[in-house]
This record gives sequence, C-alpha cells and structure tokens, in this order.
Amino acid sequence: MTSSLTNSHTVWIYAAYGAISLVLTIWLARTLFKNGAVFLEDVFASDPRIAQALNRLLVVGFYLLNLGYACLLLRAPHSATTIEAVEILARKLGFLLVSLGVIHFGNLYLFHRIRRRLPTRVAAPAPLTPA
Repeated sequence: MTSSLTNSHTVWIYAAYGAISLVLTIWLARTLFKNGAVFLEDVFASDPRIAQALNRLLVVGFYLLNLGYACLLLRAPHSATTIEAVEILARKLGFLLVSLGVIHFGNLYLFHRIRRRLPTRVAAPAPLTPA
C-alpha cells in the first residue's frame, strides 16, 4: 500500500510541475514578446523588420531554454506524504523561477549594453511658443 501511495504522490508532483511550468513559460513568453517588441523597435528603428524577426527568434529561444530546463529539473524524489509532495513541488518551481529570473536579467543587461553602443539619436527641438 505504501508503494502505490508514494507513486501517486510522485505522479502528482510530476503532473503539477509540468502543468505549472508550461503555463508559466507561455505567460512569460507572451509578456516578454509584447514588451520586448517596444524595446527592439527602438534599438532597430532604422529597420523594423529586424526588430520583429529578432523578437520572434528570442521567443523561440525562450521556449526552448525554459521548457528544456524545466524538463531537466523534472525528476523528483519519492514523497511519503502530501506535505512532502507540496514541499518538493514548491522547491522545484522556486528553483526554476529564480534561475529563469537570473537568465532574464542577464539578457536585459546584454540588451542595455547593445543599446548603449548604438549612436544616440537627437530629437528635434520642440517649437517655441510665443509668450
């Protein structure tokens, strides 16, 4: 009886972890795609097609990296109780999210460096209004 109970907890961990990882990855990719487009359009203002293509490529890379990394973290130890199962799930998701956050901030830093190296665009002066 204990063996099937342990297996059911482990299966529950796998199912919950897989579903939550997938939903988080999709949500994060959509958010980054939408908000990253604005930044890339600014960086590649001279050719908006490059900005769109790069944004799509970054999202594909994001999916590959996140889902691949989530799969690498999938293996879970057997848990005897529901509480242990929840703790394992929380630990795995926490590790995944912190790791992906670090990777995301690394990417933001790289984009900042790229943008800083581009020539500065000078905005046209605002028209003077009569006083």
